[in-house]
Amino acid sequence: MSRFPHTRSARLRRSVLSVPAINRRALEKIHDLDCDAVIFDLEDSVASERKEEARDNVRAFFAGPKPPGKELIIRINGLDSMFGKADLDLVLALRPDAVLLPKVDEPQDIMTVGDRLADADAPEELRIWAMIETPRGILNVAALAEFGRTGGSRLDCFVVGLNDLRKETGVPALPGRTYLVPWLMQVVLAVRAYGLDAIDSVFNDFRDLSAFADECAQGRAMGFGGKMLIHPAQIDAANRHFGPNEAAVAQARKIIAAFAEPAAAGLNVIDLDGQMVERLHLVEAEGLVHKADLIADRKTSS
Repeated sequence: MSRFPHTRSARLRRSVLSVPAINRRALEKIHDLDCDAVIFDLEDSVASERKEEARDNVRAFFAGPKPPGKELIIRINGLDSMFGKADLDLVLALRPDAVLLPKVDEPQDIMTVGDRLADADAPEELRIWAMIETPRGILNVAALAEFGRTGGSRLDCFVVGLNDLRKETGVPALPGRTYLVPWLMQVVLAVRAYGLDAIDSVFNDFRDLSAFADECAQGRAMGFGGKMLIHPAQIDAANRHFGPNEAAVAQARKIIAAFAEPAAAGLNVIDLDGQMVERLHLVEAEGLVHKADLIADRKTSS
């Protein structure tokens, strides 16, 4: 049994596309895209004088049919800004799958929004995602994740924002993210310790798909569950690199079948093809197969 009883079941978050809420044409194309999640960005990509227009665009989108199989997240401006309250009111009215908070530095940032959602009787399914994009956010990421596992916090996922972090620290944007890897790994350790998800940062040059694929492979190897995207051209590579491959799924099904055998009843360790397999591997295998089944179901229904 999970140490965190309210850890959510596996969700597909391989490709998390950020769409400027001011861009109506981009919003119209969402239904036709094969991304797992969509972030409606009211913050960085929208000029101050067009914030209300962007909110109207999001209202119009949610008034229509929802794209099946996609998680919908609204990224708001900070509550310390002149736009944050109106953005959060929009979230309460539209009830997306999650609200994404910018520049989360301390647990109070999450608590404030969680309390507001609770006061408005928002459904428990309306979760909180947090942008980790400042030095303080990185330093406090374990405390943030631990707080996220207290009752009522609604915290579900961290999204790394390296553009702001680079700006505040002066770390250059080098291939391989050499000097950023330790900070990225801090985020992964925190979410693994407390049962959350983590989404890797955007890759800014959407035309360089080769370098993007390399960064996806790096993010997957570090333990991220998916990548935040800025262009539909990046979706296929993200889905491929962060999704389960056929060999891994086949092995996972073998592990599940082996533990289902009567001879494995009550055993925490079994021998499978000459390899020691523990029951903890069974949990991992079940999660992998669940994700593979979700992907197959989407292909069938599309």
